[in-house]
Amino acid sequence: MSVYLLALLTGVIAGLRTFTAPAAVSWAARLGWLSAGDTAFAFMGYAWTSWILTLMALGELVGDQLPFTPSRTVPMQFGARLISGAFCGAAIGAAHGTVAGGAIAGVVGAVIGTLGGHSARARLAAAFGNDHPAAFLEDAVAIAGAFLIMRGLA
Repeated sequence: MSVYLLALLTGVIAGLRTFTAPAAVSWAARLGWLSAGDTAFAFMGYAWTSWILTLMALGELVGDQLPFTPSRTVPMQFGARLISGAFCGAAIGAAHGTVAGGAIAGVVGAVIGTLGGHSARARLAAAFGNDHPAAFLEDAVAIAGAFLIMRGLA
């Protein structure tokens, strides 16, 4: 699969869940699916990095269920997703010699994931009559999608 497509899709995951994408990239680097060892992103393959990002991703999954959590479209949340997408895309791109291209693809994917995820979740919540099932479904899509995308790196 094209490095740009993988970076874009990882950005989409960052748009759905800010910390799921970097946790997935870190695990991919740790498991050898992503060759980050000779890049500035080598730290993504360290055991501590994988576990810390996984804990942050789990915290985000819990926090997303809370009623006072702001919308992903507010500037702070949107910006975090763009940064996450750019970072993950750059890490994937660096392993293939194109940091800037990966970062750009990651940002584009994050915009798609943020706005598309917001719209899809709103529609699902309306269909379910409750936001929680829609949020759980979105969590499942983000986690399964991240795994499949990272396997595409191998």
